[in-house]
Amino acid sequence: MSRDLTGYGATPPDPRWPGGARVAVQFVINYEEGAENSVLNGDERSEAFLSEMVGAASHPDRAMAMESLYEYGSRAGFWRLHRLFAERGLPVTVFGVAMAMAMNPEAVEAMRNADWEIASHGYRWIDYQYVPEDVERDHIAQAIALHEKLTGARPLGWYQGRTSPNTARLVREEGGFLYDADSYADDLPYYSQGQLIVPYTLDANDMKIVAYNGFTEGEQFFRYLRDTFDQLREEGGRMMSVGLHGRIAGRPGRARALARFLDHVIASGDAWVARRIDIARHWMKVHPA
Repeated sequence: MSRDLTGYGATPPDPRWPGGARVAVQFVINYEEGAENSVLNGDERSEAFLSEMVGAASHPDRAMAMESLYEYGSRAGFWRLHRLFAERGLPVTVFGVAMAMAMNPEAVEAMRNADWEIASHGYRWIDYQYVPEDVERDHIAQAIALHEKLTGARPLGWYQGRTSPNTARLVREEGGFLYDADSYADDLPYYSQGQLIVPYTLDANDMKIVAYNGFTEGEQFFRYLRDTFDQLREEGGRMMSVGLHGRIAGRPGRARALARFLDHVIASGDAWVARRIDIARHWMKVHPA
């Protein structure tokens, strides 16, 4: 068995978050628009995943409605999210797909000017489950090279999202990432075969708004985020990740719910709101491998 089903068990370590915070809160904006499946990108079929059209079909030609839903994320939604965080001075980690960022240099400049961490979300926003190992390895290399060209620095964090059985090993072999986020296995960072894992989230994530049996409106999203935060705050010594997308949470009604949660976190006085790279560095200092 190569799985770890035990983890920290009943006695998780004390993370000793800065300032005595009871919970570390980490916001991710996924920047994917333009790198999704499209015949314009040389793919055989159009995108069918993670949009307002739940259960959309994939076509062997352009899907214009789907393209426009993704385009909303880069044209309008990203900037609405950018304003929400900038107005409050809250730090963000971007999971940036290299090809998507290359299509919108203005957004990349805004990320950099805000001192947001830009972690790698891979080269393409596609499912790597059945992609050959040599192709995925090449895509990781291309993602790093293009990311560095666009941002001026190589990414130190990695999140593929739609992984293959080879992804984690390929990331370890690449050797230049301080952390890997392709896990949902814990409320705290941990090490796996020497690689620091800073786990992510699919529940406190706006993707649930456009998923079957997910949130139907902003109020449900807000309540779930608030209850998650309040529970972790009560427990103490935990980390909370929140996943966002410009084309989803960047819609007006949902952004309003997100704004309420941001203000709830600020008002608590018990949160360390940090970039993912800051959490990784803190963990490596306090709990070295």
